[in-house]
Amino acid sequence: MRWFDRFATLIKADAHGVLEQLEERSLLAKQHLREAELELGRKSARCEALDDESRRLADEAERLRSEIASLDEDVELALSGDKDELARFSVRRLLPKQRALEDIVQRRAEISEEHARLGEKLEAQRAELDTLARRVAARLASEREGGTGGRPSEAPAADEEVELELLRRRRAVDVAPGTGR
Repeated sequence: MRWFDRFATLIKADAHGVLEQLEERSLLAKQHLREAELELGRKSARCEALDDESRRLADEAERLRSEIASLDEDVELALSGDKDELARFSVRRLLPKQRALEDIVQRRAEISEEHARLGEKLEAQRAELDTLARRVAARLASEREGGTGGRPSEAPAADEEVELELLRRRRAVDVAPGTGR
């Protein structure tokens, strides 16, 4: 009787180990899903930050264009009045604003390219996340239903089961056609 108690304890321990391993796999799958969602959130936030920066730069560019137009008029007015010193003063104020406007235009082009690249990655990763979420949900559902992740049980057969199977097969051979039994 002691042997059967020990054997039952061993089977229970093995079953608990299998369940723990399955739980670890499901926890890992859930963790990977959360990490993928967080990464998408970070990329979405980066896209929004790029949009905000682009809008801010557009406002700044519009302000600079207005100031440049005003300074252009001042230069033309000073030149038409033969006031070279006043024209130089206006040009000194005009040139840095033109360079700043060029920098803004270049930065907005860089932002646009980065936003396009990030948008493509974001769409691809959203599709991958959807696939991953479906796979994780299916795996968790199969683990809840079957407890083995949808795979057939691979628990070792008990000695008694092996003996019974051998007896069945011997009887099948003895009863097989041509033996007359």
